[in-house]
Amino acid sequence: MVQIRHERSEDQPSIELLLDVAFGRDRHRKTSYRYRNGVAPDHRLSMVAEDHEGDLIGTIRYWPIGLRRDDDENGRALLLGPLAIRPDLHGRGIGRALVFTTLDAATALGHHLVLLVGDAEYYGRFGFETAPPHLVMPGEKPERLQYRILDGGALAAPHTTLVPWNEAAGVQPAAA
Repeated sequence: MVQIRHERSEDQPSIELLLDVAFGRDRHRKTSYRYRNGVAPDHRLSMVAEDHEGDLIGTIRYWPIGLRRDDDENGRALLLGPLAIRPDLHGRGIGRALVFTTLDAATALGHHLVLLVGDAEYYGRFGFETAPPHLVMPGEKPERLQYRILDGGALAAPHTTLVPWNEAAGVQPAAA
């Protein structure tokens, strides 16, 4: 039996090890990490999966990200990732449980747009779609940028660029 719970500070070494196994030690060179540097994940949405022995077998995090628009109507969204499951447990629904649990929680918290960098085929099962050309994450392959609109949300306006939250000039955090 798998238990999903909020991430705790003492989980950090196990999470880092799992992420290294899943994505390699050079994972910090990926474009999406530039959007996470110096920004804390949303701890209300950072969750882990444990097996019946209490071993950490999965992790998911969300980060605030800024949306810079040409019309000066800047906004915010969530950046999902990384999602990692212990490799010997792939295909058992652990990732699915983490994603759906956290998307429900994000909706309940009033978030309206979730973005991620990942495989369209995998994330399509969760309602994600490839972002249209007007939504850009500089440095990332356009076909890997995915989005999902949550209740009451809308896709970003034309000519929208994703920017790290700590560099999002004029972007204020939404009330949670």
